[in-house]
Amino acid sequence: MKIKNKPSKINTSDSSDKLKKISKNIRKRRSVYASEFIKKELPEKLLEEILINAIWAPNHKMTEPWRFIVFRGKYLKEYGEFMAQYYKNFYTELSAEAQKEKLNYLRKYPLNSACMIGVIMVRNTKINLPEWEEIAAVAAAVQNIALTCTAHKIGSYWSTKGVAIDYVAQFDLAENEKSLGLLYLGYYPKDLKSSKKKRTPLSKKVIYLE
Repeated sequence: MKIKNKPSKINTSDSSDKLKKISKNIRKRRSVYASEFIKKELPEKLLEEILINAIWAPNHKMTEPWRFIVFRGKYLKEYGEFMAQYYKNFYTELSAEAQKEKLNYLRKYPLNSACMIGVIMVRNTKINLPEWEEIAAVAAAVQNIALTCTAHKIGSYWSTKGVAIDYVAQFDLAENEKSLGLLYLGYYPKDLKSSKKKRTPLSKKVIYLE
């Protein structure tokens, strides 16, 4: 049997192209807010693919500590009303007209979303893992959702504000479950400006020990 010491140029090229594609997808991911969405339905098959990719996230001892609630239709309007009620006493320093404008903005905010996804952490009651490990696993699942959305030119944003956490918590969560907020998913205009945010250079974040 002949053993090659060097990989073929074709294989190396294929590997390089795949790596570039993966890196591009990761680096293009950004939060797109619901106020930037345009109204468009998300195909069922694509939504299913997004959610399947979520549940393939890494998790310690295969506890799979996640559960999701997909909110569509009337629930988008309901959440807008929930936000308006939640914050109705928050803007007391504003004029009556400004308060009304702000609350109307909140009512309309979710309406162009293709859907919202309630993110729930499910603690395993038989395997005693630290909570941070379970939260980390759920966060990895959310990242899988975000990356799948990016690949399909869908915007996404994970809201972990109190209002989002409290809204999801209403939906019959078990004692071992905790709301981790809401994911907004939706389509955005082709001319949406790219994010100008930059990352700290690798040299300031990584050390190598040999």
